[in-house]
Formats: sequence, C-alpha cells, structure tokens
Amino acid sequence: MASIGSEHASRWRWRSPWRFLWGAEFPAAYARGLALFTDGSDFSMARRLAGAAFAIRMVGAVLAYVSQVALARWLGGFEFGIYVYAWTWLLLVGGVADLGLGSASQRFIPEYTEQKEFALLRGYLGGSRWLALGIATVGAMAVAGGIMMFAPEIGAASALTLCLACAAMPPFAVSLVQSGIARSYNWVNLGLTPAFVLRQVMLLGLMGIIYEAGLPTNAVTTMLVTGVTLGIVTLGQLVILNRRLRAVVARGPAAYDVGNWLKTSTPISLVEGFYFLLTYCDVIVLTQFCPPDQVAIYYAAAKTLALVAFIYFAVSQTVAHKFSELHLAGDRKRLVEFLAHVIRLTFWPSLIMILAILALGEPLLRMFGSNFTSGYYLMFIIAVGLLARAAIGPAERLLNMLGERRACAQIYAGSFAINLVLCLVLIPRFGITGAAIASATALVFESIFLFVVAKARLGFHCLIFGRSRDC
Repeated sequence: MASIGSEHASRWRWRSPWRFLWGAEFPAAYARGLALFTDGSDFSMARRLAGAAFAIRMVGAVLAYVSQVALARWLGGFEFGIYVYAWTWLLLVGGVADLGLGSASQRFIPEYTEQKEFALLRGYLGGSRWLALGIATVGAMAVAGGIMMFAPEIGAASALTLCLACAAMPPFAVSLVQSGIARSYNWVNLGLTPAFVLRQVMLLGLMGIIYEAGLPTNAVTTMLVTGVTLGIVTLGQLVILNRRLRAVVARGPAAYDVGNWLKTSTPISLVEGFYFLLTYCDVIVLTQFCPPDQVAIYYAAAKTLALVAFIYFAVSQTVAHKFSELHLAGDRKRLVEFLAHVIRLTFWPSLIMILAILALGEPLLRMFGSNFTSGYYLMFIIAVGLLARAAIGPAERLLNMLGERRACAQIYAGSFAINLVLCLVLIPRFGITGAAIASATALVFESIFLFVVAKARLGFHCLIFGRSRDC
C-alpha cells in the first residue's frame, strides 16, 4: 500500500513551472511555434506575411500619432486644421488615383506567372506604374484647375495647400502600384514600410528642422514637405523594387494589355472608393448635425477601436494574390482550406483585441480628456460592426481575385447607401449614438452581402462558423 501511495505521489509530484525553461518541454514547444511560421505551407506564409504587415501598420500608426501631435503644436490649431483638410482629401482621392492598378497587381502577376505569359508580366510590371502616373497626373491637373477657379471662396492658404496636395497625387498613385507589385511577390516590408514608416519619419524630421530653424511652419510648408517626402520614398521604393524584380523576372520583350488591365482594375477602384466613403460617411454627416465637441467624442471612440482594423488590413493585403494563384492552378481544395485558415487568422485576433480595447476603453479615452469617457458606450456598438467584418475575413479580396469585382462594387455601394440613409435618419434624432448604430449596421449588412455572394456565386463558405462542403 505504501508503495502504491509512493508511486502515486511520484506520478503526481508537483513540477516547477521553471522546468519548462530548461527541460525538454521548451525545445519542443519552441519547434512547434516556429513551425507555425516556417514550415513552408500556405498557412505559415499567411501567418508570417500578415504578422509582418500588422507590425508595420502598428509602427506606422504610432509614428502617425506622434507626427500629428507634433505638427499640431508646431503649426497651431488653425494652420493644422487646413493641413488636415488637404491631407484627408489627398487620402480620399489619391487612394483611387491609380484606378485600382495596385490591387489588380495581385490578380495579374500570379496569373501571368502561372500561365508563363512573361511578356505580359514584364509589360504589367513597368506599364502599370507609367499608366498610374499618367492617370494621376491628368486627374491632379484637372482638380487643381477646379481649385484655382474657386480660390476666392476657398481662401488663398487653403487653395494653395490643396494644390500642393494635388501635386502629391502622382507619386501617391505610383506608390500604391509599387506596393501591390511588392506584395504580389511576398515582399511585405518593401510594399508597406516606405509609405507607413519611412515617410512619417522623414516628415517628422524635416518639419522638426524647419521649426527649430525658425522658418515658417504653416499648412503650405507642411504639405510641400509632405509631397517631397512622398516623392523621395516612392523613388527609393522604385529603385529597390526594380533591383529585386530583375532577380526574379528574366529580361525580354514586353506586351501591354492596357484595356484588360483597366477593365479589371476599375471595378476594384470603385470598391475601394466606396470603402473610403463608407469609412468616413458617419463623421461627415455627424458634423452637419452635432456640435464639434460631440463629433470629437465620437471620433475618439471610433479611432480607439480602429486598431482592430489593422488585423483585417494585414491579412487582406497579403493573401489576395494567393487566392488568385490557387484559383488559377485549379486547386479548389487547397483554396477552400486556405480561405478557412485566413478567416480564422482574421477573426480570433480581432476578437481578442476588441475585448482588450473594450476592457481598457475608459482609460484610453481619458487620454483624450476627461469628458471623452462619456463616449465609452459607443465602442460597444462600433465593435459589433468590426466583429461582423472580421467574421467573414477578406471576402471582398476573394471576390475581386476570382472575377466578381462588379458584385463586390455593388455590395460596397449598397452598404454606403445604407450607412448614409441611416446616418441622415438616426443622427438628427440620437446624435452620436445614431452615428455609431448606422456605422455598425452598415458593416453588418456589408458582411452579410459578401457572405451571400461568395456562397451563391462561387460556392465558398466565408464565415468563421461552419465549414464548406469542399473541406
């Protein structure tokens, strides 16, 4: 009996948790964790690229926040407001100035590579950038002409700042295309770091030098420096990208299928345009019905939760070309498995981050000011929409890459219409609460529409819960 008790005690003897660090458990766990990112599978590739994209966006978000605080102090409220106004328009218009050619890269590059159409591949790698540059230049000149016509009504300082923003549109468009090309070859650092990290560092450094030198620090100067930094990082990205492309794409004749490129990219551009409208609709309408302090409270609550969207961005930006590649290879089973994995990679980290931000919501909002904590409840409403979007993963990327671009554009147009109508109905009655409900409802409907279309048109189950019959 004693021996049995002794054996039982030995079997269940308490183990120090520190044994994990020097016992056999740690190497085995380390190897399993390392395999999640380095085993060469599509899944580890998705984790690795999405993790890199998320890290870059996180660093970029911190740098953007620091630079915005610094610029606000250096410029003062009035000049900073003019700069933000011009910069916002550059983001909205510049984001579609390439007519979707950057996103279309993740469709054409895998397609041309898989089908060994290397002449078309070489043509797209060079021609898409020249095409985006030309389109953005013509568009910028047209917009600048319109601004100058209304300069007396806009104001001299605002008009000049907006014109400088127009001048920054061509390099902005080229950077979008180069980012898409780099991401198509899994060069995430090259695709995202110049725009989200290097430009912010350069802008902050140059504006700091100007401020310390006692030179004018106003909206015009800041937008001029913004354009210069954007041009420099785009040029540097171009040099490095071309060097890498020469190592993977053999030299030879080039062919240009411009009509097909634009036919494919334009609906993608419409989707992205409606996405931007959907993103800013609530704030735009809110400013028409509510005082600035209420708008500020809503903006703080929404932007605090915006960190969650970086997960969605990181995954969607790095897997779209894989959807196209697997589809072109005719490997539906792997595509279904990869899609399910990508949805999990989007939803569960988003859920964890949402819960963490909601738990820390009041302290985070208090950083903006004590009165901002009154918008804490808005975060719970907004979180519903973000969870709905995360639950279907990058479904719109799947639709775009597999030929359902028109349906995707219609979904985003419909979601924008729902958001706009609900904002106009609910905000006058419920204020910032109405804006949060409208935004969350639009995201829920967007997610439902994307799920239904992916299921009906392509037969894919784009939802975190349940499984596709192909699995």
